[in-house]
Amino acid sequence: MEKPRIFTMPFSNVYPLYIKKAEKKGRTKKEVDEIIFWLTGYDEQSLQQQLIDNINIETFFQQAPHRNPKAALIKGTICGYRVEEIEDDTMRQIRYLDKLVDELAKGKAMQKILRE
Repeated sequence: MEKPRIFTMPFSNVYPLYIKKAEKKGRTKKEVDEIIFWLTGYDEQSLQQQLIDNINIETFFQQAPHRNPKAALIKGTICGYRVEEIEDDTMRQIRYLDKLVDELAKGKAMQKILRE
């Protein structure tokens, strides 16, 4: 089975879109980064290195230092799919991040976004 095209897209192409979406709604790059750090275990330095290396989205999630176990608490619909029902692990991780950035753009408090 052929991998979805999104898997081969460089994360560095998607990252600015997350920031733009958040900033359009009065949120910040720092908050987007905090979400990425929470979900993946990357820190500022390792995230920047992934962006410099221009790795694809699939590799970005596969190389994540630590997947947050609380990510399983992320529920709801994104792009027409229920995130908790997505079987492919990489696609589920991508949609988790999409969902969290959506929640940020909709004004949800960081504590709720980070499932605290």
